[in-house]
Amino acid sequence: MKAKRTAVLKYTAVAVLLALSHPEARADLSVGSVYGQAPTGSTITIRNLDTGLKRELTADAQGRFVFSQLPTGRYQLIANGKTLELNVVIGTGTPVDLNQTQPERIAVVGNRISRIDTSSVESSTVFSAEQLASLPIGRDVSDVALLAPGTVRGDSGFGKLASFGGASVAENGYYINGFDVTNARTFLSYARLPFDAIGEQEVKTGGFGAEYGRALGGVINIATKKGTNDWQFDTTAVWTPSALSASGKDVVSRTGIAGDYGYYSAYRSADQSNQVSVSVGGGGALIQDKLFIYGLVEGKRDTTDIYSVDRSSTSRNTSPNYLAKLDWYITDNHIVEFTGISNKEETDYQLFLNPDDQYYTGRHGNPRTAFTQHDGGTILIGKYTGHLTDNFSVGLLYGKLDQDSAYVTPDPLPGDECPLVDIYDQDTDDVIDVGCWNNINVRTLDFGPDNDQRTAFRINAEWRLNNHTIRFGFDDETFRSRIAGAEYSGGVFYRLYTPVDFADRWNGVNIEPGAHVVRKRTRTSPSGKYEVKNRAFYLEDSVYLTDNLMVYAGLRNESFDNLNADGQSFVDASDMLAPRLGLVWDVNGDATAKFYANAGRYFIPIAANTNVRASNWQYVTTEYYLYNGEVDPVTRAPVQLGQKLGSTLTSGRNTSPDPATVASADLEPMLQDELIVGYQRELNADWSAGVSLILREVKNGVDDYCGRQAFIDFAADQGYADFDPDTLSTCIILNPGRDLQMDMDLAGDGNLQRVTVPNSYLQLEEYKRTYKALEFSVERAKTDGWYARLSYVLAKSSGNSEGLVNSWLESESPGLTNDFDHKVYVDGTDGDLSNDRRHTLKLFGGYDITEQLELNANLLVQSGRPVSCFGYAPFSVDDPEYEVFERYAASTLYCRNANGVQELTNRGQFGRTPWTFTVDIGVNYHPGWLPGLTLQASIFNLLNTQQVTEYDEKGDLTLEDSGQNPNFLNDLNFQTPRSVRLTARYSF
Repeated sequence: MKAKRTAVLKYTAVAVLLALSHPEARADLSVGSVYGQAPTGSTITIRNLDTGLKRELTADAQGRFVFSQLPTGRYQLIANGKTLELNVVIGTGTPVDLNQTQPERIAVVGNRISRIDTSSVESSTVFSAEQLASLPIGRDVSDVALLAPGTVRGDSGFGKLASFGGASVAENGYYINGFDVTNARTFLSYARLPFDAIGEQEVKTGGFGAEYGRALGGVINIATKKGTNDWQFDTTAVWTPSALSASGKDVVSRTGIAGDYGYYSAYRSADQSNQVSVSVGGGGALIQDKLFIYGLVEGKRDTTDIYSVDRSSTSRNTSPNYLAKLDWYITDNHIVEFTGISNKEETDYQLFLNPDDQYYTGRHGNPRTAFTQHDGGTILIGKYTGHLTDNFSVGLLYGKLDQDSAYVTPDPLPGDECPLVDIYDQDTDDVIDVGCWNNINVRTLDFGPDNDQRTAFRINAEWRLNNHTIRFGFDDETFRSRIAGAEYSGGVFYRLYTPVDFADRWNGVNIEPGAHVVRKRTRTSPSGKYEVKNRAFYLEDSVYLTDNLMVYAGLRNESFDNLNADGQSFVDASDMLAPRLGLVWDVNGDATAKFYANAGRYFIPIAANTNVRASNWQYVTTEYYLYNGEVDPVTRAPVQLGQKLGSTLTSGRNTSPDPATVASADLEPMLQDELIVGYQRELNADWSAGVSLILREVKNGVDDYCGRQAFIDFAADQGYADFDPDTLSTCIILNPGRDLQMDMDLAGDGNLQRVTVPNSYLQLEEYKRTYKALEFSVERAKTDGWYARLSYVLAKSSGNSEGLVNSWLESESPGLTNDFDHKVYVDGTDGDLSNDRRHTLKLFGGYDITEQLELNANLLVQSGRPVSCFGYAPFSVDDPEYEVFERYAASTLYCRNANGVQELTNRGQFGRTPWTFTVDIGVNYHPGWLPGLTLQASIFNLLNTQQVTEYDEKGDLTLEDSGQNPNFLNDLNFQTPRSVRLTARYSF
C-alpha cells in the first residue's frame, strides 16, 4: 500500500495554485479557443460560419478577452467594425490582436500560417482532415503521429505504434472526442475509428496540462468530423494492390542447406497483401443552426497471404465500420454531443500445410484449420458543454468502450481435442513434435470471448474570476477485463521417451532396459474478471505577471487501484501528486515570438494485464508411466498407460495468491519528470521556426522479480529453517533497486508476516531511463502554391530498461518484462535503449504544379538503433534458480562468444543498424471537368530502399547448446518495401 500524502500537503498546494490564473483555458479535450487584446470595454462577437454558433464578450479592464471551449471549425470575429475570419483547431488557442491597425495580417485565413499560440506551454502539432487526405501517409493515427518531431516508430513486433520522447510504445494516451480509448489491459492498442471520419488529429509530444494523465510518452487527441448547416457528402475508395508492391526480402540462414527447415531465417518474398476500402460519409443540419448530424460507413476487403517453412495462411477481412455524430446546440451556451463508433472486425483465416518434404514453396498446400477471429466492438460518448455565465462554464462527459479481444469461432477449433505429443530422443537429446500440435493452449470453453470494457465519467469547470481563469476537474474510470483460462490442447501433454538398452531409474522407480516411458503433464489456469479503477482530480491556474509574461501552474492528484479476480486490491496507490509548472513569454507582444518553459511530473497506472498475470494462478501436474509402445496413429498419444512411476509432482498453485504477497506493500507507481525549454518565432508572414530542449527521466519504475534464492537466503539469515519458497507468488511486483516490503510465510506454518527484504538480497539496480533531445523545426505556410514542414531531432535515450515493454522480446505484458526478474537480467543493461535514434530528419509538404495537379512528399532520414547480444540466464543445472528460469527466452546480456564461452556483454555493444532513408510521394489530380473529384496516387518508399532495421541479436543457440548462434548479427528485418495506394474521392 502506497503511503498516504498528508492533507496539509494537498491543501497547501491547492492554496498556492489559486494564486495564479490561466486565461486561455480549454476544459474540454476536443475544443479550442480564441483569445487576445481589444480596446477596453469593446464588444467582441464570434460566430461559427458552419453552424451559426454565436457568442459575445466584452474586453476587460486590461483589454483581454477569451472565447474558450469553442467547437473546432471556421469562425468570424467582429469588433469595432472589423471582421476577421479564423480557424479554431483542437487543443490550440488562436491569438488575435484587435488593437492592430491591420488586423487582416493576424487572421488565420485559408492556408496561411497559424499564429504562435502564446496561451499554452504544450508541445503539439495539429493535422486537419484535408492534410490527412492529401499527404502520402498510412491510414492510421500512429502513422500521423510519426510526422511530429520527437516520435519514432517502435519495434515491428508491436505493429505501427509510435514511441514518443524515448518512452516505450506502451506509454501513450489515445483520445476520441475527449474520451480515453487506450486499451488499459496492455496499453499497446487503442479503439479505432474509420480513418476518413477524423476531422482533426492533435499530437502532443510533451508538456501536457494537468487535465492529461496516465501517459509518459505522448497523447494522440482526435476530433471527429461533424455536421454543419450545409449538407455535404464524401465518398472515398482506396486500393492498395499487391501487384504494385515490391517483394519483401528473404534472409538465408547461416545454418542448413536447401530443403532443410533452417534454409531461411526470414522468408517473406512470397507474401502478398491487397487492401480495398470504400467509405461514404456526410451530414448536415436537421434543424438549421440547432441540430446537426454526421455519419460515415466504411466497408473493406483486405486479403493477406503469408508463407513460412512448411505452412501458410490466407486471411480476409470484410468487416464494415461506422461512425455517427450528433450535435445539438440547445442554445449558443448549451451544447450536447453524442458519438457512436463501431469498429468490429471479423477476419477469416484458412491455414494450410505443405506436403511432406516441401519447404518454402511460396504456394498454399493442403487446407487444414479454418476459423474466424473477432476483434473490436463499440464506443459510445455523450458530452455536455454549458456556459452558465459569461465567466463560468462546465463540461460533462460519459463514455463507454466495449471491445472483444481476438477470440475465434468455431470454439473449440478442430484439433483442440488432440493432446500435445512429442518424442524425446534419449541418445541425441533431440525433441520432435508429433501428432496434432494445432494449438498449444486451449481457452476454457463456455466462458465467452475475452473482453475489455471501460466506463468513464469526467467533469471539467472553468471560472474566470477578475484577472484569473481557474480550471478544475475530476475523472473517474473503471476498466474491466474478462480473460478465459487455458489448458493444454486435449487437456494433456505427453512426452514419449525413446527406450535405452540399460536399466534406468525414473521418479524414484527402477525400470528394465528397453522400457517405454511417457511423461504426462497437465496445466490449468482459471478464467476471471479483473478490474482497474483510476481516478484523478486536477486544478490549473495561471497569471500574467506582465502583459506579455504568463506563468502556468497545475496539479493533478492520481489514484490507481488494481483488483484480482476475487475483487481484492493488490496494488492501491492513492493521492499521487503530479505538479505542472510553466511560463510563456510573448516576446514582442504580438504572438510573433514566444519563449516557453515547462516542468511536470507524470504517472502511468499499472496495466490490467498485470492483474491477470500477477494475481492469477497456474497449476501443473507431472506424472510418469510405463506403456507398451503402442500409440494412436493420428495423435501419437499412448493408447493405454501402464504402471505409474512414483508420485505425482506438482508446481504452481491452484488458488489465487494473497494480494499482500503479489506486490510490494509500499509500491510506488511508475512516474517520469520532464523539463522542456523552447523558443518559437515568425521569420516573416510565411515562415516560422523553433528550437526546444527536452529532458525526461523516469524517477520510479515498476516491474516484477521472479527469483527464489534471494528469499531463501533471507529466510535462512532470519533463522527460519522451514521456509518453503513455493509459498511465494510466481513473481512479485516491486520498485527495482529498493528494499521490498511484502508478506511471507517464513515459518512454513501458513501464517503470513510483513517483512522487509533488503535489496542487498535481490541485488537489483534502480530503474533508469533518461531522454535528452534538441528539436529544431521550420515551417512554411501554404502561399504561392507550396508549403513545407521540416524538423530535425538530436536525441539520446539511455538507461537499463526501455519501459513498460521490451522490444527484444516483443511481449504484450506491460510492466512485466524480463528486465528485473533477476539480477542477471539487469547486468550489463545500462546503455542506449531500443528506441534510441540519435538523428531524425523529417520533411513533408506539398506543391501545386497547376490548379489541378498537386505534388506531396514525405521524407524521413534516421540513424540506426543499438544492437546487443541476448543469451540465456547463466545458471548451471545445479543452481536452484535454474529451474525457475529454464523456460525463459534468451533475454540476458550473458552471451556465448565465437568460441562458445558465455560472457557478460553490454547493451548496444555490437554497434547500430544502418541509417535509413525513405521517400514517399503523392500526386493529387483535381480535374476541372468534375469539381469535387480528387484522384490520388501515393507511392510509399519510392526508391524501394530496404535497409536492415533489425539484426538477429540472439547470441545463444539454445539453453543447453554450448555454441554461439550461427545467425547472430545476421540480417533479420528490413524497411517496408515499396507499395502503391490509389485513391478516388468525390465530395458533393
